[in-house]
Amino acid sequence: MKHFLKPSSFLSFATLLLCSSLACAAVIPAGVQLHSKQELVRNNGAEPETLDPSLASGVPANNVIREMFEGLTAADNNGKIVPGVAESWKQTDPLTWVFNLRKNAKWSNGDAVTAEDFVYGMRRLVTPATGSKYAPTYGAFILNGKDIIAGKKQPTELGVKAVNANTIEIKTQFPVSFLPEVLSNNQLGALHKATVEKFGKEWTKPGNIVGNGAFLLKDWAVNSKIVLAKSPTYWDKQNVQLEQVTYLAVESGASDVKLWESGENDWVNEIPPGSYEKLKAQYPKEMHNSSILGLRYYSLNVNHPLFKDVRVRKALNMVIDRDILAQRVTADGQVTAYSVIVKGVNGADTTTYDWASWPMDKRVTEAKKLLAEAGMAPGTKIKFAYNTSDYHKRMAIFAASEWKSKLGLELELEAMEFKVLIKKRDDRDYEMARNGWLADYNDATTFLTLVECDSDQNAQGYCNRKAQALIDEGNKTQDAAKRKSLLTQATQMIMDEYPIVPLLQYTRPRLVKAYVGGPSDTNSLDRYRSKDLYIIKR
Repeated sequence: MKHFLKPSSFLSFATLLLCSSLACAAVIPAGVQLHSKQELVRNNGAEPETLDPSLASGVPANNVIREMFEGLTAADNNGKIVPGVAESWKQTDPLTWVFNLRKNAKWSNGDAVTAEDFVYGMRRLVTPATGSKYAPTYGAFILNGKDIIAGKKQPTELGVKAVNANTIEIKTQFPVSFLPEVLSNNQLGALHKATVEKFGKEWTKPGNIVGNGAFLLKDWAVNSKIVLAKSPTYWDKQNVQLEQVTYLAVESGASDVKLWESGENDWVNEIPPGSYEKLKAQYPKEMHNSSILGLRYYSLNVNHPLFKDVRVRKALNMVIDRDILAQRVTADGQVTAYSVIVKGVNGADTTTYDWASWPMDKRVTEAKKLLAEAGMAPGTKIKFAYNTSDYHKRMAIFAASEWKSKLGLELELEAMEFKVLIKKRDDRDYEMARNGWLADYNDATTFLTLVECDSDQNAQGYCNRKAQALIDEGNKTQDAAKRKSLLTQATQMIMDEYPIVPLLQYTRPRLVKAYVGGPSDTNSLDRYRSKDLYIIKR
């Protein structure tokens, strides 16, 4: 199987004709006049835990990093994979890909972006000393990645090679037909080695950081805002309209909307639960909503005494009325979820349970029986960690009510900053925790990483080696139907052990000012690069 884009000579000749489908930035519709002041304020929902591409795991961090760094490929505002630093690529055999880099790609200090920069970035990701939580997720795709992460091989043995300054060869551990999608994630992007090594942990601070994206880091006021400025060295700067982008770190949905209504924010991260219909009626032209490849779920620490017994985990899953949660609590178009695989994902089918169609009284009776058998008595307290947000709090209050009224269990809610929650999950220093996942690319493996053995994205500490063997077998085959069957079997096997409480498939309802051009309602990845946005004259 091969994936070709047009050769670089044709790209250079037909840039204006192909902007909308390939690499160019904001496409301005005919007749649209731009505002003289091209500045955008958008809420990011939380303070990023880092701006280091190798270390980032949260959505807020990756949103900002995507502005300052560009990978071999990128996802545009419709969620489609387009050229990034690589202007073309091809798969030369089932395990080998070759990417051709554009010669005019520059770092923000003026240095040329080379294939060696990508080799350095990928090796740094899988080096154990780096401590990346994404290393097992992405390292598994590249030849020798897992062994390097495990300390069995050296980073120099990673299957990436700079053929020359503008050509990189990547060898995969198994056939990965969707590798261009994976490479749109900046964890596998280029890094400016001299900068990283000169400043160490301080390399991402304003004045130090060197990126290759459309924007530069101008200012970073922790827990307040991050200000980005248009990069004068970006290869496609002539098509980037915005001169400045400010990311806010507002966690409260209600505060987010108030700032938007007062004109202090152009782009709401997410409206409060239960407010969708009202705000849609009030601002019909400025409400955006689309179903995305994402899962809202609760992680259960399976190594904690409360959750070692699968019967307890099953009982908690059974009594949550997801229909009420979706239709009355969040009420923003989300659909119910009973699996780690959501609808619309390639590579595996979503799974469910027989009891999902039972009447609730039957489910409650069975759940009570399971808890009694497991020795968990009514009145048992469970600590629930979540990041401060009206949305997450409202969902948690509903879940607490369900478990209290139906099973007699007490949920103790613990609110904290997002970066604190991430650390607690990473350290598995929790009992139950709010969690969520947005796909990094459209394939089942992006969700299975949440429950796979030895995955740093697996916050539950859960492992089923038989299911893992099925996943590994599926990934090695070039037979798409067989792979899908094996990954679906593994998913069902995992879900039958209830390591998580899947709740809803994401939608992302948000208010965006009508003068902001470029957002799409068909972006299943919910990634919006500011290079694709612009401010309309008003």
